[in-house]
Order: sequence, then structure tokens, then C-alpha cells
Amino acid sequence: MRNTAKKLKLTVATVMMAVPLSISPLLSVPAHAQSTGVKSLLADASDGALDKLSQPGAFYADKAVRVLLPGPLKNATKILRFTSKAGLTKDITKNLNDAAGKAALEAKPIFRSAIDNMTLTDGVGIATGGGTGGTDYLRKTSGEELAIKIRPLVEKALGEVGAYKQVESLGSISALSSLGGLDLSRDGLTDSVTEQAMDGIFSYIGAEETKFRKNPLKKGKKLLEGIF
Repeated sequence: MRNTAKKLKLTVATVMMAVPLSISPLLSVPAHAQSTGVKSLLADASDGALDKLSQPGAFYADKAVRVLLPGPLKNATKILRFTSKAGLTKDITKNLNDAAGKAALEAKPIFRSAIDNMTLTDGVGIATGGGTGGTDYLRKTSGEELAIKIRPLVEKALGEVGAYKQVESLGSISALSSLGGLDLSRDGLTDSVTEQAMDGIFSYIGAEETKFRKNPLKKGKKLLEGIF
């Protein structure tokens, strides 16, 4: 009985000594494990962000990421009310946001590819970064390339929701000609919506990454083993 109790104490002591190792700093983890864990975290963060933003009305519902018309028209509410009553631009802002949501729905493989192409060195550096270290890195190194790839998705979506026709109607209104810097061309609208959609996507990915970093247990055993 005494031997059993002694063995039990030794077992408990061994386990207690091992616990700190499981929560030791990331630098003690093999580089490959860190890189794999970071990729998994960012992949899930991007998927989560895109899932949320692709829900009907999600972009429009969140004022922090809501897509607006380019240039001075962002604040031209009186003019938009007039054009809406005239039947020229009814729900145009919602249509722009619906287009952004459609693009987000199809953007998963684009972000996944960018994340998969991160190097081992990249992953190790991000592992010890801040709450949005991975997101910030992804935007800095791949943001322009991602925007170029997502732009066709936005262009397609804008056509599907009828936004281009509405903007053409806006361009025919002489009252708008006095608004300097206004680009109501097809390309101008596409570029503006793409840029705003990307801002929203990265904002949401950052929020998801921060959440996962704070609650690693919710990410499951695989991620936990990969990073911690």
C-alpha cells in the first residue's frame, strides 16, 4: 500500500513538472510545428471571417466594414435620397455590399493558397507575433496579389446585383459633375469596392486570429499540438 502511494506521488510530481513544458514559450517548439500551427490558425481564421462576411447582409450590417460608393458620394446622402426616389439608385449601397459578400464567398481558395505558400521562416516569425501578427503579415506580403485575384470576383458580383447599371444612372445626373474626384466608371467602382471589401476581410480575419490565439483550446488538439 505504501509503495502504491509512493508511486502515485511520483507520478503526480512528474505530471506537474511536465505541465510547464506544454505552455512554454513558442520558441521552444520545433520550427516546423510552429509553421504548421500558424498556417492552420490563419487558414481557420480566414475561413471564419469569409464565412461571416458572406452571409446575406453581413457587410452592410456592420458599419465598420460597410462598403460605400467611391469618393465624395460616400457622404452625398441627400443626392442619393433624390436618386433613390427617382428610381435610379434604389438600394445601391446594399447592392454594393451584397456584391462584396458574394466575392467573399468565393475567396476562400485564394486566401488558402496564400497561406499555404508561407515559408517555414515566415511561420516561425508569426508564431511569436501579436494578436493579429499573422493577419498583418498576410496583408503586408500578399495583400496586393490577393486584391488582384479578388477583383474579378467583385466585378462579377457587381454585375449580378445590377450595381453597374445604377452607377451609370448616377453618372448621367448633371448635379454630380460638380463633385471633384468622383470616379463613376466601371473600373473606378470595381476598384473601390474591391479595396473596401479587402479592408473588411482583413479586419475580420484579424478578429478571428485574435480570438483563436486567446482561446487555443477551442481550436482543437491538432492546432494545440502544432503551436504550444
